[in-house]
Amino acid sequence: MSADHTQPLLGTTVVITRAREQQSEGRRLLQSLGARVLDLPALEIGPPDSWAPLDDALADLENFHWLIVSSANGVDAVESRLQLKGQGLMQRPESLKIAAVGRKTAQRLEELGAPADFVPPTFVADSLIDHFPVSGWGLRILLPRVQSGGRTLLAEAFGEAGSRVVEVAAYESRCPTSIPADTLKALGNGEVDVISFSSGKTVTHTVQLLADALGHSDIGQLFKKPAVVSIGPQTSQRCKELLGRVDKEATPHDMEGLVQACIQAMQSR
Repeated sequence: MSADHTQPLLGTTVVITRAREQQSEGRRLLQSLGARVLDLPALEIGPPDSWAPLDDALADLENFHWLIVSSANGVDAVESRLQLKGQGLMQRPESLKIAAVGRKTAQRLEELGAPADFVPPTFVADSLIDHFPVSGWGLRILLPRVQSGGRTLLAEAFGEAGSRVVEVAAYESRCPTSIPADTLKALGNGEVDVISFSSGKTVTHTVQLLADALGHSDIGQLFKKPAVVSIGPQTSQRCKELLGRVDKEATPHDMEGLVQACIQAMQSR
């Protein structure tokens, strides 16, 4: 590790497991700090099996009180389906408020001219529930989400509070079919210092991809050297389940926090 405080990751190799279309920000931040960055895209973002449930809900948008979005992927899916009808979130009914989980989700809404009415103080679903500005009783809430593998915490909590929640698949995050050869080689040669995970699915898919690539499921050796860094509590839980540990968890739970956690993980070694 270099003593250069402007590049605390100089000489460090970091693996990013985000979806390919989401890697640019993390790559830029890590490289600016001196890291060699390798991609291991463990997600592929695509459409759900059917658009019908989301389209039906959006056709009834004026009868919802809140739209709750927990990812930029969800925002983009809603916007694209509305635009097919010549509409958009900017032209949403005046009675509809938007809540966003996370800085990037809120930023995406700002870019579309539809700023969130509420963003919780920390970037996790639990914080949205704890700090929601009004009682859930009698509310009709639209919750577009990933088709499979996501948490149902929001729907359950608002349902228990007396809300009528409509959950619809807005996108799907699937497992890619292969790992970049340079990343697999670096892992096999013990060159990787940090491997970062941005969701529970990236952990699950990374383990699956490595097992498929190596022809067996014993990948413990590959994770002996790298620090395991997680973006948040649920991702950390999956790391512990599948990898046996997590070395550092991001605070705040976003990409900038994840990069700082990578630095902290290396400084503690």
